[in-house]
Amino acid sequence: MSSQDTSISTQRRKALIRQYKQTPKAMGVYAIRNTSNGKLYIGSSRDLRARVNRHQMDLKTNSDRSSAQLQQDWNQFGAAAFEFETLEQLDPLDDAGYDPGEDLELLEALWLEKLKPFVPDGYNRPTD
Repeated sequence: MSSQDTSISTQRRKALIRQYKQTPKAMGVYAIRNTSNGKLYIGSSRDLRARVNRHQMDLKTNSDRSSAQLQQDWNQFGAAAFEFETLEQLDPLDDAGYDPGEDLELLEALWLEKLKPFVPDGYNRPTD
């Protein structure tokens, strides 16, 4: 491989990394559904794909801190008993200073109110 080929591949790699960082991530509200008993966990994230991947890894390694009951059921029923679902996506605003935190909290609260996935019948803890 010539130094010119290396330079082109390095430039291409940098461009792909820059493009990835500038690509808006899907953000919104998600659910983890136990198909064996119908229990739900509702959450929100600025990066849905990364959050779901994190949940899956944490559950597989017995280290998910979202809900002790969720982890217990994952251990009991296994990964095949769980579905990960996007309930609602939040479109990013064109405003460079936009912080979606409040909007995500509001959407999550609306879904929590709608689906009521609270213990003992679900995985979320009720908010005070």
